[in-house]
Amino acid sequence: MNLLPEKLRNWWSHITFSVSQKRSLLSISALVIALSLFLVVRGSSHEIALAPTDLTVTEAIAEVTVDVAGAVTNPGVYTLPANSRVTDAIKAAGDKLKGADLSDINLARVIKDGEQIYIYPPSKGGSSSRISPQRVKAKNTGPFALNRASAKDLESLDGIGPVLAARIIAYRNQNGPFLTVEDLLKVSGIGAAKFAQFKEKLRV
Repeated sequence: MNLLPEKLRNWWSHITFSVSQKRSLLSISALVIALSLFLVVRGSSHEIALAPTDLTVTEAIAEVTVDVAGAVTNPGVYTLPANSRVTDAIKAAGDKLKGADLSDINLARVIKDGEQIYIYPPSKGGSSSRISPQRVKAKNTGPFALNRASAKDLESLDGIGPVLAARIIAYRNQNGPFLTVEDLLKVSGIGAAKFAQFKEKLRV
């Protein structure tokens, strides 16, 4: 156990340096060790300080992808900066077509990643058509598309009257598209019993 210290003492005593040179060597060694320790501690502190900055950069470059469909110039999928509004998505798609109806759309709502924004197209007479081709198909062949259904579509279902249909439309405009049919339970006035009356006639 004492072999190493003994060898070091023997090596030190046989160095052909003067006493002053040995003292200088010891001082330099101590300085190098102290500087190394300082750099290690400083480096650790610097890494900790940078962590919030890295997080900020990550948040700054976040994006959302949305599908803009219906009466717009260039329907399609678009990637926009995080916290973009519905109006930004419509402009990215070349803006709405003449006569398109935006009355049921909250243009100031912050869009969500993966959602679809549908603009109702104008009818042949120039006024907007409240029922999209997709929703007509759903009406004829299966459940209504919940995120595209008009108030009149909803009122045709058992258990939904004009007041409840208006609440569903308002909730959709304020919070974005429904992710599941079960999200309707979050709408005021819809409980489990009422939901059971029409849940099979809706889809997302």
